[in-house]
Amino acid sequence: MGFARACSVALVGVDGVVVEVQADLEPGIAAFTLVGLPDKSLVESRDRVRAAVVNSGAEWPQKKLTVGLSPASVPKSGSGFDLAVACAVLGAAERIDPKEIADLVLIGELGLDGRVRPVRGILPAVLAAAEAGYSQVVVPEQTAGEASLVPGVSVLGVRSLRQLIAVLTGEPVPDEAAPVAGRPDPILAGLMVPGAGAGAGLALGAGPDLADVAGQPAARKALEVAAAGAHHLLLHGPPGAGKTMLAERLPGVLPPLTRHESLEVTAVHSVVGILPPGEPLIGTAPYCAPHHSATMQSLIGGGNGLPRPGAVSLAHRGVLFLDEAPEFSVRVLDALRQPLESGHVVVARSAGVVRLPARFLMALAANPCPCGRRTMNGSGCECPPSMVRRYQSRLSGPLLDRVDLRVEVEPVRRSDLMGQGGAGESSAAVAVRVREGRERAAARLAGTPWATNSEVPGHELRTRWTAAPGALAVAERDMERGLLTARGLDRVLRVAWTVADLAGRDRPGAQDVGLALQLRTGVDRGALLAAGKDAG
Repeated sequence: MGFARACSVALVGVDGVVVEVQADLEPGIAAFTLVGLPDKSLVESRDRVRAAVVNSGAEWPQKKLTVGLSPASVPKSGSGFDLAVACAVLGAAERIDPKEIADLVLIGELGLDGRVRPVRGILPAVLAAAEAGYSQVVVPEQTAGEASLVPGVSVLGVRSLRQLIAVLTGEPVPDEAAPVAGRPDPILAGLMVPGAGAGAGLALGAGPDLADVAGQPAARKALEVAAAGAHHLLLHGPPGAGKTMLAERLPGVLPPLTRHESLEVTAVHSVVGILPPGEPLIGTAPYCAPHHSATMQSLIGGGNGLPRPGAVSLAHRGVLFLDEAPEFSVRVLDALRQPLESGHVVVARSAGVVRLPARFLMALAANPCPCGRRTMNGSGCECPPSMVRRYQSRLSGPLLDRVDLRVEVEPVRRSDLMGQGGAGESSAAVAVRVREGRERAAARLAGTPWATNSEVPGHELRTRWTAAPGALAVAERDMERGLLTARGLDRVLRVAWTVADLAGRDRPGAQDVGLALQLRTGVDRGALLAAGKDAG
């Protein structure tokens, strides 16, 4: 009787669980049994592993073979267990020393010819292995860079099962044919899911420049405040005013991701299968703009079996833009209320409960009425008041109460469009101020669990970091009149702190609170936007 064990990782959402792969050989009729809650693709690994072992020059044991995946209560899916199953079988057959693989984490799919193919979710899998105390992992060569992002872990990238057997037995490592330059590598097909990123309207990297937007000083200021404090934003105005253009340029003024944030974002994108090959670490804020026909599962997360990340998780640490927001399903919009507050989403299904990260900056764009011409002078809007009320009520009060900034985007003037008003600031210039504002907030919040003003609880803002004396008089009066809720007052305070950080002040004064109130309520309170721009 032969026995050997190796380790692999099962992914549950974006978290990993280390799985012990045990192989047992006993005398009897040759058979291969796989137990431990495997799914269809994992059950098929029996044929893949057998063919890969034989085609790699090793002998397949002609005995009763049982492979167990422990813990058996955790559902396992995918083809990433192939490499661990093959090594456990070879260890039980004494082709390799079982001690060499006992504490080794192996992740990868095997082709019938013995080549090791990459799989999705390498980064979260290696993170889970490191947290469990494992220090050595074997992954496909194409994903070795992604696995190396985890500190304290020794990574071995292999191209074939033959190479791994040679490394474990101390034999000369055979050379494998490298892919021909200029020709597509079919092995990389395992890394990308067709349409996964495009379906969610996902974009990474440098986007369009803010200088392309004509006019709109108030909306530009709101964009800067939103980026500096990670505040949610509603752009409200007629078609053609530039709402979508402004939202598309929001990621360009956000600061680069920190190392910790980059690992979080990369882990989510790796699990979904939209991590670009050759770019193991995402360093810029993602931008996700799903179509208004998106379902609850595509936006929040879900699917058959264990839930998979949705658009809110793809936009983690970035921007989630909902264009034509009233056209979204009311149920879908209201489902955003919980992740907007908590920064994560918990999806419960019969197969299990998954907690997915979802700390994003939400930007909404909405027309004033179904035809969009209600606020344009002489435009001839014929929408009856009942239709307008029904259209606007699709954005519920509890959802709007979580939006810090509400800006009316006015139609572009001819002078601005023809360039007579002067070119607007570029994204780079605004990004410098945003980065300085965030640095001031980070210095003030050092030693706390919060990184941006939008995350600070209202109680802390009222007791630990107070505004200047008398600065909240107008806001308190609005609250007494019922124009502000308790949550709304807290959000006004958060925005006021962001405005003060952009202006370089130690704490917000009456002018900062007034600007925050105007951005919060959308009610014009004088030349506060212009004053805030000069101060910023």
